[in-house]
Amino acid sequence: MIPLGDSTRRPRNFPVTTLAIIAANALVFVLELVKGDAFILRWSLVPADILTGHGVITVFSSMFMHAGWEHFLGNMLFFWVFAPEIEDVMRSLPFLLFYLLGGIAATLAEVLVNPASTVPGLGASGAIAAVMGAFVVTYPRDRIRTVLFLGLFVRVAFVPAILLIGLWFLTQLFSEVGALAQVQTGAGVAYMAHVGGFVFGTLTGRLFESPGQRRSQQP
Repeated sequence: MIPLGDSTRRPRNFPVTTLAIIAANALVFVLELVKGDAFILRWSLVPADILTGHGVITVFSSMFMHAGWEHFLGNMLFFWVFAPEIEDVMRSLPFLLFYLLGGIAATLAEVLVNPASTVPGLGASGAIAAVMGAFVVTYPRDRIRTVLFLGLFVRVAFVPAILLIGLWFLTQLFSEVGALAQVQTGAGVAYMAHVGGFVFGTLTGRLFESPGQRRSQQP
């Protein structure tokens, strides 16, 4: 399933912070392409280093990095689908704080589960998962225009946010359980970061909202 946009509502305000975060991710991705592996290794997060007090800055830098075009474009698509409405209901600066804290929570979850890992980690997925968690709590009944792949058939449908995001979360959770049952020797998807970010978003998202703004955004 590939989400394309929220068909139920549109943000009332221009999503300044959302676009700024996308621009920051794009800029860092260009730097990755230009500077190569040395840049990526320097600013990616290594769990074992964090627990020894080294490379703390990578908790922030790694959440603006990506492992390739598919990773970058996929993350930015999901972010663009869900972030503008959440920025609108939180307002720009609280949304930025929420996004960064969501990324930190996601990173810490991954570090706690894989504390001895020396595999570099990078990606905005954990912070974006926090945004999705906030969205499913705030607007669970919104209908998300979604591309569905049904075998050889492809169709566009309108899927309730609680179903779309709920299935995504269950996929991440079961994938993490499967990963924990195996010996991880190489790079892979940081499922626990997705789970940690999502849980952070569902538990704290409403704390960052502006009540008046949410009422004015009802369709």
